[in-house]
Amino acid sequence: MKNNKICDCDVVHEDIIRKVKDKMPKDETLSDLSDFFKVIGDGTRIRILWALDESEMCVCDLANVLNMTKSAISHQLRSLREANLVKFRKSGKEVFYSLADNHVKEIFEQGLIHIKEEKI
Repeated sequence: MKNNKICDCDVVHEDIIRKVKDKMPKDETLSDLSDFFKVIGDGTRIRILWALDESEMCVCDLANVLNMTKSAISHQLRSLREANLVKFRKSGKEVFYSLADNHVKEIFEQGLIHIKEEKI
């Protein structure tokens, strides 16, 4: 069955099409995934994630490591918190940030491995 409006190839693999369509996530899920990658696609936020992959840190420490203002760091941390990529804990008056969970750590570290492979 060929549909010239969609594809101009001569062979359609109905079994593959059916299998893929059956497994295709809902549009809302794919949209959420796209938003996830947009959040981590920002250069400042990726630097914050890198620092937090190394160690739990407070805003002042992050600002020092990244040579940025506390205000700028706080703004980016808000976006990362809203995307459930970082979490925080309070210790007295201090607030320490870390990666939200092992999934975030694995995604970040796998991304680094992939990028480093590309440059070899």
